[in-house]
Amino acid sequence: MRIIAGSRKGTRLKAVPGAETRPTSDRLKEALFQMIGPYFQGGTGIDLYAGTGALGMEALSRGIDEMYFSDTSGAAIKVIRENASRCHFEKQVHIYKQGAVHMAKRLHRDKRRCSLIFLDPPYQQQQLEEDITLIQDLELVTPETVIVAEHSSSLHLEQEIGDFCKSRTKTFGDTQISIFTNNTERNEEGCQR
Repeated sequence: MRIIAGSRKGTRLKAVPGAETRPTSDRLKEALFQMIGPYFQGGTGIDLYAGTGALGMEALSRGIDEMYFSDTSGAAIKVIRENASRCHFEKQVHIYKQGAVHMAKRLHRDKRRCSLIFLDPPYQQQQLEEDITLIQDLELVTPETVIVAEHSSSLHLEQEIGDFCKSRTKTFGDTQISIFTNNTERNEEGCQR
């Protein structure tokens, strides 16, 4: 597992020991960033089910200014810190050992707005529609926000969740990536059908 592109291209990332964390493969990660970028002109991101932190580290390498990581696993938090250090991103990361709901509420209290949000929960704990609704209810989004949901290909997500519209999907075996964009100011793009 490594950083694929950007300022830290080629940096090797550490994996979380054990079988509980399912890291995003380099092939899938490259496809995901081609769908949403592939590079960014600044902005703030959140990875609410961070695992190794690989998606957030890749986003930082590709130009996101700062990234918030949260995970409930102590082992994952340790690995995220190590990966941030390997990439020399210590000043750009904010790492919290807490669940997605608590992290979202913390960001709301801090009045943070995010342009890029990763949602990649364990497949047995997927509640993506609830997560996307909560993110909107807590006003963590801007008109430009992109939400990336990585989930089981057997999970059906609605085309529209609040102000967000599923604009693209791509399936890789048992994994699917669904990209949601804020539809409040860009109705002309329409939802994917």
